[in-house]
Amino acid sequence: MSHVKFLLISLFCLIVIACSHKERGENEIYIGTISGPETKLVEVAQKVAKQKYNLDVKIITFDDYVMPNTALAEGEIDANMFQHQPYLDVVIAKQKYALESIGKMYIYPMGVYSKKYKHLEDLPKGATIGIPNDPSNAARALRLLAKANLISIPQSNDLELTPKKIYANPHELVIKEIAAAQLPRVLGEIDAAVINTNFAIPAGLIPQRDAILLEGSDSPYANIVVVRSMDKDKEKFRQLMLALHSPEVMEEAKHLFSDQAIQAW
Repeated sequence: MSHVKFLLISLFCLIVIACSHKERGENEIYIGTISGPETKLVEVAQKVAKQKYNLDVKIITFDDYVMPNTALAEGEIDANMFQHQPYLDVVIAKQKYALESIGKMYIYPMGVYSKKYKHLEDLPKGATIGIPNDPSNAARALRLLAKANLISIPQSNDLELTPKKIYANPHELVIKEIAAAQLPRVLGEIDAAVINTNFAIPAGLIPQRDAILLEGSDSPYANIVVVRSMDKDKEKFRQLMLALHSPEVMEEAKHLFSDQAIQAW
């Protein structure tokens, strides 16, 4: 395909998207998600929204964590559901987007797991604890350890909080950063690991049963529904939240997450 032809096609696509946005009515919502279980929740809410509120909800799936906020800020979609508030705060600080949360969904709790110890207080001095090696989840793991008074950390946003920022470590814990998906596999080789629910459950770990420390309903890491600030008071988004909080969606969440997702609203 020639470069000029490619540019013309790209321009046409942008025009179609822009026109689609301008023509959207008060009963139409384009919502962005990341392909996966949460998209299935939105699919259930989509049916509820149509039946109860005559809302036409169209789902646009993304495969990265950058584009859903960019697309929302630029008006290509009207809402998204894939992130938590700490992540959104970092994005807004960096990109200056006028975006806001209009409601919370579920917390998929991060927990501390161990094959050697049954209680948190059993961890020995100098214990090796694995945490995810990506910035957002590493910060989340450190906050969980700090809440249990195992370490002390400064107040900072998620992208700035790393193991190097620990300023008190009375138990002399050895914090080892490991790819999040690998943590269940190395659990038997270290003293404990901080693992996300989406990696714990496939490994046979049930958060409410097996974690020796688990995030609670006060966690700031609940997934949220986000819209542009200028749209936050529109009736159709209030109705969208009612559909997302409906008994039908709650039942689907129990099924998808083995009853381990914590309701945050």
